[in-house]
This record gives sequence, C-alpha cells and structure tokens, in this order.
Amino acid sequence: MQIIKTILQTDIFQSRPPVLVDVGASGEINPKWKLIAPYSICIAFDADDREFHVSEQTNRSYKKLLTFNRIVTNEPVENADFYLTNSPFCSSLLEPDTENLQPWIFSSLFETEKKVKLPAITLQRALSKIKINYIDWFKTDTQGTDLRLFKTLPNDISSHILAAEFEPGIIDAYVGEDKIYSVMEFMHREKFWLSSMVPKGVQRLNAVYQKKLGAFVTGKIIKKSPCWAEVTYLRQPFFADQREILLLYIFALLEKQYGFALEIADIGSNNFQDKIFANCKKAALKKLRTEKWKIPFVILKRQFNKLFASIND
Repeated sequence: MQIIKTILQTDIFQSRPPVLVDVGASGEINPKWKLIAPYSICIAFDADDREFHVSEQTNRSYKKLLTFNRIVTNEPVENADFYLTNSPFCSSLLEPDTENLQPWIFSSLFETEKKVKLPAITLQRALSKIKINYIDWFKTDTQGTDLRLFKTLPNDISSHILAAEFEPGIIDAYVGEDKIYSVMEFMHREKFWLSSMVPKGVQRLNAVYQKKLGAFVTGKIIKKSPCWAEVTYLRQPFFADQREILLLYIFALLEKQYGFALEIADIGSNNFQDKIFANCKKAALKKLRTEKWKIPFVILKRQFNKLFASIND
C-alpha cells in the first residue's frame, strides 16, 4: 500500500526506523513484515554452537538485518540445556512432557534424541550489544518459553511494543511451558488486544491405535483438536507519540484490521496537526471499499469448494 511507503519515508522513521524482533525464526523471518522490511531493522535469533558473533547480513529485503547465533533464554547463562527431538520443530529448552503427550497422534515427534548444551543470550544483552533500545514488533516461537522471554524485557522497552506474536501451547507438550491462558491474561493486563488467533492441532489418538487402524482411516474420521495457537496482539492506543500512532496504524493495516486503522487515524487527527492522518483515513476507507468487492467472489469460491468436496466424498 502506498500509504505505508509514504509514512515510512518521513523524517520520523528515517532517524528511528521500525525495529522488528524474531526469536526462533528458523530460517524464515515473519512474512507479515514484507511490506515494511525495506524500511526496518530486523533482529533475528537462530541458535547454533559456533563462536559467538552478531552478523549484519547483506539482505535486499531489510534496511538492516542483524542475526544472533544464540538461543534466547530468560536467565543470563552462558550455556543452556536444549532438547533435540525427532522433529526439529519440536526441539526446545524445555523437556517434552512424554506422559501427557502419549495420547496424541504426533507424540513421536517430541521424543528426545539427545540433550545438548547450547550457547545462550538474553534479549536485554542482545539489544545492548547492537545498541538498540526499542522494539516495535516482537515475534517469538520458542516451543514453550514465549511469554517468559517477553517478560524479561525492561519496562521502558516492553511498554512501547506495538505488536506481539506468540505461539503458546494449549495441551501439555512441555514440562513447565507457558500456556495460552497465561499469555492472554498477561497481555490483557498490559493493554493489548487480541487481533488474531489461529488454533493449530492434531488428532487425539495413541500411536498404538493408529498402527492398528491405519493412518488414512484415522486421519479422515477423527477430527483435530486444538493443541497450540498462533496469536497476534496489537497495542491499545493510549499514548500520544506521533511515531507510535503512525506505526500502529501501519501494523493495523498489515493485520487487515481496517476498522482499528480508522480509529488510529482519527486519534492522530485529533492529537496532531499533520495532514498525513487525513490521508491515513482515506487509505483505510479505500481499502475497505476495495475489499468489499471481493466478498461475492470469496463466497462463490467457498460454495464451489464445498460442491467439489461433496462430489469427491
């Protein structure tokens, strides 16, 4: 959207660009940031056992991309125990909860191959190393430790975060993990509102039963249950900083929260003598009108998919 480029090319963001943090990027940095990447500083964490270094990568997508080859912990330790599981996507600082995972069809993915020691760093130390003292969008997917990492941030940083993404657990997958109810309670207290929640899950079926019944049968007949969720929060607009208001407006657009974007545009117009907020409102209204014409096509596509599915059943 042109309004996003217009805002991020202003002097406010030239001197203080958006800072995006991705903990647990696993080689793929947040796709939601594509439109703002050329104007932003991205800080990504990817653990390995090499000698400590911070890399400023040559990356055409971001204004600056800084990567840490360290696992992020909530306590300042040099090395941390890390559980390598059958699936690399299930590996964690936390021990898999083998007993409580047993009834679930994907329990074998969490089986520990070995426990290793990995070099660690805290978020606060990492930010100090690169001399950055603010974060605008915080994203973390660390298999059980998302909330505790967010809580380690100093108040003068966390209180100005405008968007936050977590992937908390719903079932008992790790010993002592941060659960979704704890995330929701904490973020509500911190004046965030839940922009989106995407439940993810699998079938509750012991592997012993699956072997007897067959994967095809169990996959078709037994419905999936929520086991974890991807959640995104946006900050309630209770502050009066023009940069933050403009950036929250951009984040609302990226989240497709066009109603919230209109709220932010009005707040900006009422608090700052800057014509850019009138343009923000026009852009949000235009986007709503554009999206309106897509609705009939979406409904038609859904009906076609239902018809196609019924023919193939």
